[in-house]
Amino acid sequence: MKILGIETSCDETSVAVVEDGRKIIANLIASQVDVHRRFGGIVPEVASRQHMLALPSLLEQIFAETKLDAGELFGVAVTRGPGLAGSLLVGVNFAKGLAYAWNLKLIGINHIEAHIYANWLSAEEPPLPALCLVASGGHTELLLMEDHGKFKRLGETRDDAAGEAFDKVARLLGLDFPGGPAIERAALRGKPRFQLPRAWLRGTWDFSFSGLKTAVLHLLRSFGSLPYPEDLIADIAASFQEAVVDVLTAKAARAAEEFGARALLLAGGVACNKRLRELMISRSPVPVIYPPPVLCTDNAAMVAACAFFHFRKGEEDSWDLDVHPDLRL
Repeated sequence: MKILGIETSCDETSVAVVEDGRKIIANLIASQVDVHRRFGGIVPEVASRQHMLALPSLLEQIFAETKLDAGELFGVAVTRGPGLAGSLLVGVNFAKGLAYAWNLKLIGINHIEAHIYANWLSAEEPPLPALCLVASGGHTELLLMEDHGKFKRLGETRDDAAGEAFDKVARLLGLDFPGGPAIERAALRGKPRFQLPRAWLRGTWDFSFSGLKTAVLHLLRSFGSLPYPEDLIADIAASFQEAVVDVLTAKAARAAEEFGARALLLAGGVACNKRLRELMISRSPVPVIYPPPVLCTDNAAMVAACAFFHFRKGEEDSWDLDVHPDLRL
């Protein structure tokens, strides 16, 4: 079963073809990082327009590279939420047009669920039940995946998502956008010598990173104003990164043990972080599985992979499919 996937939830435009939920035939991504860098963050209206420009050329490139014909496709899968409303609308309406023109099945996919299914595009199929940590610029959630399509939310962020905190702290430090990779690069040159706070939120599986971000701001103010010495920036970056991954890994590892998970799955852009992966492996009582970096960030292959398991159960959407910017799993 070959499925065409479309992803436009935020600032990455992606089109992919995946077979049987496991095999990537093609996965193309057009990044908007350079467009938004000058603003220090994502501008929703700009992102929507960039998706409109990129989708037709990506689709043409997919068919040129794979030599596929539309008649070989089973269906079209598209992210319907959560995400930026304008960006989602571009993707959903593009998908509807393709499905109608080619007489294909159509399905809208939850962006969070799609991130988890990026793990099905690796070498081995993850065992279930699995504990899932989804950490990205807009989301930080702990989920128990009991079976395909069956999830239990254990905890989520009460304020800033982990990736959002990385972006904001990077801005405070005068580092590049996006903040996650910039802080990770800086942290490699530094030492986590500052004792920054951890919000453990005892008795819950929830997260909070707003206080940590504020603590970094107060720490920086104690050293004056920009520009800061490079070694100071590196040490603060390392200390901040350690505080984030300490909480994420400790809670995820405990949850995996308490809920009898057979594996711990990482997903989302923050899952690219090497320190997070390293500490999670050392703490987890079960095998830790994570996608390669290109499948951690937003991409259409994960959307198509997720769709396979829905199509397999006979699920599909009608032409009244709409976007849901605040969609929950």
